[in-house]
Amino acid sequence: MNLVIGLSLIVLFAFGVPIAVSIMLASIIGIEFFTRLPLLLVPQQMFIGIDKFPLMAIPFFILAGNLMAAGGISQRLVDLAKSIVGGVQGGLAMTCVLTCMMFAAVSGSSVATTFAIGAILIPAMVRHGYPKPLAASIQASSAELGVLIPPSIPLILFGVSTDTSIGQLFLAGVGPGLLIGTALILFLYLFCKVRGYGLEDHKDSTSFVVSFQRAWAALLMPVVVIGGIYGGVFTPTEASAVAVFYALLVGGFYYRELKAADLWPILRQSVISTAAVMLIIAAASLFSFLISRTGLPGHIAGWVTQVFYSPMTFLLAVNVLLLLVGMFIETSAAILVLAPILTPIAMQFGVHPVHFGLIMVVNLALGMITPPLGVNLFAACAVARISIDQMLPWLARFVLVVLACLVAITYLPWISLGLVWLAY
Repeated sequence: MNLVIGLSLIVLFAFGVPIAVSIMLASIIGIEFFTRLPLLLVPQQMFIGIDKFPLMAIPFFILAGNLMAAGGISQRLVDLAKSIVGGVQGGLAMTCVLTCMMFAAVSGSSVATTFAIGAILIPAMVRHGYPKPLAASIQASSAELGVLIPPSIPLILFGVSTDTSIGQLFLAGVGPGLLIGTALILFLYLFCKVRGYGLEDHKDSTSFVVSFQRAWAALLMPVVVIGGIYGGVFTPTEASAVAVFYALLVGGFYYRELKAADLWPILRQSVISTAAVMLIIAAASLFSFLISRTGLPGHIAGWVTQVFYSPMTFLLAVNVLLLLVGMFIETSAAILVLAPILTPIAMQFGVHPVHFGLIMVVNLALGMITPPLGVNLFAACAVARISIDQMLPWLARFVLVVLACLVAITYLPWISLGLVWLAY
């Protein structure tokens, strides 16, 4: 049965059937032809999969990010980043990375970050002499920080699917996010020095004091969310509702750029995004239930422990697997299907589940900037109005930088767990 389900998934993916529908149809084929279970089980298991309190954080964080994006946050964060790094050669490219790090802490979505920040900085970089494919590659690579720096929807999904503390995952995401962001900034500084890009970037630098005064309210949001969680004021799920309320206050009453007429389009887009994620969660829950009944996770665990004798070799194999999976399967679906299978095996090798969660999310985040299905690539191409093949020669450099960071995150657990150890 497992073979037929797997082949069904591959065929459905090949014909371009949406991921959630593919997972659901493959599961229905398995139930109908290889078990005596009634098809009534399909809606029951799908409902059980989304009937979890922590999942309420997803629509709220999506809504909060959309509210902040429409409330005048993007330009203020760009100006603040320019005031920090904009005065040096390549400063505009480094501004893109730094702005994405800050916006990621507001929106929690890499695609939202690509559109919100890319619409401002890609044209600005092109005006300053950066090739358009390079500008789009910088934006796409920087925006993947949106799934690492909390709040992060993939981290929520990993926590729900593996019963891992979402609060600890949020805290663990800070270190890898800062590492990748810093590595990209250092690479861009050296790259622009060698290639001669960004010689005029200093002309657009702004006053730090003025920029900070305009942006401090936006920067306070992650402080409120993370501080409230670890201060014991509210849970991660409650924090998502607080984030929505804070976004409304900042965008509507402090910056006064969020109008009543903007709310309906924002709510509509948030509902569409939430429905897409929830349908994947429901379908993956059905798939996981069926796979668990076949005993496949236990067989995989037994095979892995026989083939790999040390945590280092196991993690190397997992990284290769996840890199390949991330290139072809959407991040949420990959986490929901693979995390419940791989996490118990990782724990048998002594890998902390929070550490493994970050390894998994960083791997799948790379899939967002690699063809053929990298969502950040499509978003950046849409903003820059270029084709993906124009970006690939430039993009390879940034992929290698993130890969080097992935190796460090994999084999140096303190990068992810350092703050967790301090907090707990």
